[in-house]
Amino acid sequence: MDRDFIARNQIVERYLSGRLPLKGATDFERFCKDNPKVLDEIGLPERVNAGLRLLEASGKPEPWQEKPQRPWAKPQLMLGVVGVALLLGVGLAVVANNNAAKSQKIAKLEKQAAERPLDPATTTRSIRLVPSHEAASNTPAVIIGGGAAELVDFKIDETRSPYKTFRITIDRIDQGRVGVLHNLVKDSNGHLRVALNSSALGPGSYQLTIEGLSWRGDPEPDSWVTIGIQR
Repeated sequence: MDRDFIARNQIVERYLSGRLPLKGATDFERFCKDNPKVLDEIGLPERVNAGLRLLEASGKPEPWQEKPQRPWAKPQLMLGVVGVALLLGVGLAVVANNNAAKSQKIAKLEKQAAERPLDPATTTRSIRLVPSHEAASNTPAVIIGGGAAELVDFKIDETRSPYKTFRITIDRIDQGRVGVLHNLVKDSNGHLRVALNSSALGPGSYQLTIEGLSWRGDPEPDSWVTIGIQR
């Protein structure tokens, strides 16, 4: 390859347009390396400058400039995303661990509540209760518990009632029914006797609805009394 060959075969134009075969391009590059002055003779610097002016006029960046990265391809953004993902992962792990610990604690408490026996009563106390024959009240007439378990013998005074046999319904106020005692009979003093371990029920107020049983066994409202239990 020489100057005449380059001019005759339009090597420069074909090289710049990318139409020169690989071997021809390699030979041309080697020739330019060995003969750098030929670049000035063929006017290559002027052609390059003209091309750069066209790029500048069109607003396009020079070929050697890095293409602007898309926002999600920037290293800073990627590092930020990775950091946020790690923080979220740690947060989720902490929440999952806390939930697991809470679940274990709840299961343990439920097991204790299911298996917990009554506290042994160390004392016995007798309490006389005078029920109301007018209406129920949420205010406890007496409060038991608060210390060691005791066996409380309630004597519900029903001397004013014409009935002899009764039914007592026990409701925890604002929660639900606890139990029903059937066919209770007054003793010789006119009292209904109900014995209760103070640890048998949870803390709160309990309303006792006392109904008299007719000769046919039908319950009829008679009186009410409320007791409180504390721990």
